[in-house]
Amino acid sequence: MVDQMVLEREFFEMLERQDEAILLRVAASGCPACAGRLHRGDYDRKPRGALIAPTGEAFVKRFSLCCGREGCRKRATPPSLRFLGRRVYLGAVMILASVVANAVDAATKIRAATGVPARTRRRWLAWWMGPFVSTEVFVAIRARLIEVDDAALPTSIFDRLPGALAARVHLFARVLVPLTTTSVPDGSRFLGAGA
Repeated sequence: MVDQMVLEREFFEMLERQDEAILLRVAASGCPACAGRLHRGDYDRKPRGALIAPTGEAFVKRFSLCCGREGCRKRATPPSLRFLGRRVYLGAVMILASVVANAVDAATKIRAATGVPARTRRRWLAWWMGPFVSTEVFVAIRARLIEVDDAALPTSIFDRLPGALAARVHLFARVLVPLTTTSVPDGSRFLGAGA
């Protein structure tokens, strides 16, 4: 399982197209603060892909919008399938490296398989088992999936998703979409059928 955890460029191209579609839906809905018109205000990120997704590091644009109404000018950063909030690593890397950390005991083997430092993985696992379980996203997951083991997060969720590796990461990223931004309320409503 660990040897086959590499996400290719096509995977991130698909996520970028879906992020673009989400951006267009958010822009069409107007400013969440004043209903003013939203304009593009993308910015560069320096995403880390580690050994799991080195090709994902090429996708640096974080799509964002800014209200054009004088006096408001609030930023509306749409939900993203590529970026998990303000974290430096790509969302897919955080998911997969955490799954590997739950599956493999030796820290050196985990580092060799993922390229993510042990301290970072420990912080991620603490997030999965701490703040994550108190989110509405986790409550919704628990309602849909039977036998989600809190002590084995995120693996207990990941293992229950259908499909090959890339399809499971994509589904997991879709579920986590509401956690990727705070400036667009109820971000999952902008996913649409194609995302």
